[in-house]
Amino acid sequence: MAVQIPLSNDARTHDQIGEERMREILPDVAYRRLTMVNVVFIGPAGAPDRGWVMADTGLVGFGATIFDAAVARFGAKSRPAAIIQTHGHFDHVGALEDLADSWDCPVFCHRLEAPYLSGQKDYPPPDAAAGGGIMPKIAPLLPRGPVDVSTRLQMLPEDHSVPFLSGWEWLHTPGHTEGHISLWRAADRMLVADDAIVTTGQESAYEVMVQEPEMHGPPRYFTPDWIAAEASVQQLAALEPETVVTGHGRAMQGEEMRRALHELARNFRQIAVPASRQ
Repeated sequence: MAVQIPLSNDARTHDQIGEERMREILPDVAYRRLTMVNVVFIGPAGAPDRGWVMADTGLVGFGATIFDAAVARFGAKSRPAAIIQTHGHFDHVGALEDLADSWDCPVFCHRLEAPYLSGQKDYPPPDAAAGGGIMPKIAPLLPRGPVDVSTRLQMLPEDHSVPFLSGWEWLHTPGHTEGHISLWRAADRMLVADDAIVTTGQESAYEVMVQEPEMHGPPRYFTPDWIAAEASVQQLAALEPETVVTGHGRAMQGEEMRRALHELARNFRQIAVPASRQ
């Protein structure tokens, strides 16, 4: 089950089905879809060297695509001040080592996520019985092993500030992983939720392909703690965000998005949790 969300007119202008390009959703927030996952660029177009921040680094093999997108938005000589990793799943860290080296920048994460980014710990096996499509069935074949950027890795500040991003804070939103974070800017209610919620189903290969806009909980087959995941969704719904970009699916904004997010929070176990975990 999923909660369907019609796109607002504003969101439609930024996102067309099947089109992969840089999408600016606010003057200083843009994202790029890479087949099935989004990476986020925080900083105004044309920002100077070290004047912007990258959130997540996509799939293996997309480093050059991300690098070229950054050059197109910020200029050939503009590097990020930092990379923020919301978590360390394979589809969010695929180009991390290459990009961190190319840009010579630090990588920040939650302390509980650090073992997965410093070569120390594998993620638990996926739930192949999660249902909803072909993806859970092939999930055991997907990488679970850690990447190792330990020489560049730093912990996010305990005061919840985000390095190099004034006005932003990080929120601990566990469930999908134990150290998963989201990024929040209260001034304009901008939320980078990553995989705490997603706006297209990740269990069905067809849904991944067509990007039909729906509000979902975190990807089922890689979410081990559903109690924590529910609490994270309730935390995000209480913020009343105006604009949301997630790790998978199209950016959303406005009242319809909030309505669906609240419905997900109220009925999380019926909507999001797989039958195998009920």
